[in-house]
Amino acid sequence: MVLTTIQTTQTASREERRVGRRRPRRGPAALIGDVILSIAVLLIIVPFAYTVVTSLRPASDVIKDPLGWPASLTIDNLTNAYSKMNYTQGMISSTVVLAGALICTIVLGSLAAYPLARITRSWATWVYRIFIGGSTVPIFVLIAPLYILLRDAGLLNSYAGIILTYTAINLPVAIFFYTSFFRQIPIELEEAAAIDGSGPIRTFIVVLFPLLRPVTATLATFLTLSVWNDLFVPLVFVQDPALKTVMVNAYSLVGTHSVDPSLLFPAALLGVAPLLIVFAFLQRHVVSGLTMGAVKS
Repeated sequence: MVLTTIQTTQTASREERRVGRRRPRRGPAALIGDVILSIAVLLIIVPFAYTVVTSLRPASDVIKDPLGWPASLTIDNLTNAYSKMNYTQGMISSTVVLAGALICTIVLGSLAAYPLARITRSWATWVYRIFIGGSTVPIFVLIAPLYILLRDAGLLNSYAGIILTYTAINLPVAIFFYTSFFRQIPIELEEAAAIDGSGPIRTFIVVLFPLLRPVTATLATFLTLSVWNDLFVPLVFVQDPALKTVMVNAYSLVGTHSVDPSLLFPAALLGVAPLLIVFAFLQRHVVSGLTMGAVKS
């Protein structure tokens, strides 16, 4: 009896292994999807690779054959762009603006999303919809009233004006992220904290806010890409060279009637280099934060 059972188990194991080795048949739709995905990846990788290669080619080689294979590599273009675009000052300005916008948007967005996710009355739903509707308004529509508002408030040519502008622009997105996430947190956690004598503010800071780390990482990644790459807001609201961001300094290298690729491409590469570092550290939180915050609405 035991021997028969062992033989049956071994036969079943071999059958499972044989079945496991069989690859599922892929239909035409899957192959078409793979081709489209490969083309999309190439459309992203090829321009970036061309930017890197052109940044490392001597200027004479780029002028002779812009699309040719590099005969030699040099870092002279990078050092030249570094000095002409005032990279250190631009990095400091971009970092200050980004840090201020991140802190303000995360704090205000999470504080606003908490009651909107817990209050079940109709007015709370309408307030939430108004915030979400604000994310559909382009900045170009608001640029004139924003300029007048910042001018009258004395916030032009200041970090505070840019930070408040970015906070107002990205606050609807932050509220959407956090409200979706808060609705998945069991209310029993807050009830247990209330039994222990914790008030709403302490419950939010001690109990709930630490749970927001995945969605906060996702939001921070989104805001970093949005704020760091933005050219429009600092170009309009800042005229002081000491406050210009790294992207504005890179844009200043574009001539009126001509563009030097051996200077512009290294400047663009230096501008996006910090983003690559940030994404390398936060990428593992992005997918988890999106899936955890997108299940419910």
